Amino acid sequence: MPDVIPFADGIAEAFSGSAPIGILIAVVGAVFLSLGAQLQHRGVVTVEERHGTGEKSGLSGGQLVRLLARPSWVTGTVMLGLAIALQLTALGFAPLIVVQPIGIVALVLTSILNARVSRMKLSRFAIGAIVMCVAGIGVFVTVAAFFAKEHIIRETQLIIILGILGWVLLLLGAAFVFFRKRVGAMFYIVAGGVLYGFVASIAKVVINRILNNNLDWVTVVGAICLLLAMALGFYFVQTAYSVGAPDLVIAGLTVVDPLVAVAIGIFVLGEASATPVWALVVWAVAGGVAIFGVFRLAKYHPQTHHREETGEQPTLR
Repeated sequence: MPDVIPFADGIAEAFSGSAPIGILIAVVGAVFLSLGAQLQHRGVVTVEERHGTGEKSGLSGGQLVRLLARPSWVTGTVMLGLAIALQLTALGFAPLIVVQPIGIVALVLTSILNARVSRMKLSRFAIGAIVMCVAGIGVFVTVAAFFAKEHIIRETQLIIILGILGWVLLLLGAAFVFFRKRVGAMFYIVAGGVLYGFVASIAKVVINRILNNNLDWVTVVGAICLLLAMALGFYFVQTAYSVGAPDLVIAGLTVVDPLVAVAIGIFVLGEASATPVWALVVWAVAGGVAIFGVFRLAKYHPQTHHREETGEQPTLR
């Protein structure tokens, strides 16, 4: 291992002045995420209206196949793929704790786009909820950027992350099997956000280990688990689009996803080992504010009230 530390230091030194590039790439990725979300939502809603049962029980295999025939959904999926590719590229220029939360930019863009497409004005309560999400994540990341430190990731740490992911998959699977007809959009949003948080975390770990010449069987298993979590997260997000507004889905993803990734960075990867107690308190409060903002947006979103009053989705043109 003597050559690994210098190699890691060389990588860190090479990219230490490239954080602005990583941030710019992540912002562009957030734009693609926003546009992709709107287009995917349109395709999913169309398929649900024409071929759905009206039950919030997840998309069927037939509906997933029919999505491939929807140009809007296919285009949105391509944009989502580009967003993920840009996000992974940004991780090569800036730390995970900086790159991951930048997706909150997509929330603002998606809210504006969806308000125009659905012809529904956001209420002051919904706008306030969005501000809470952005402010909470903004404070969280700002404080974290000062104290978070990256370390070489050991095999044990990757195994711990995969073990936690295993338990998460069991819990989500059980909830989906037994309560799928009773859960609402928030379940699918949170489930997708949690899984995407693991995707980002495992991707960072795999990249870290490959750069440090640690390509072993654990790293390969990690890459396989990354693909599994991405596939399941993708399914939950598509189902969320069928029962929730796109900006609500993006709100959940851009809050839950980075919080999960950062929590893994703090408690498993030791990135907060030099963080003072007051900063940990600020993190907890800021994260709580952001999460509360998501639930406020779910409660006061205009499309939520539309469905409660009419039992229908607004028409998307």
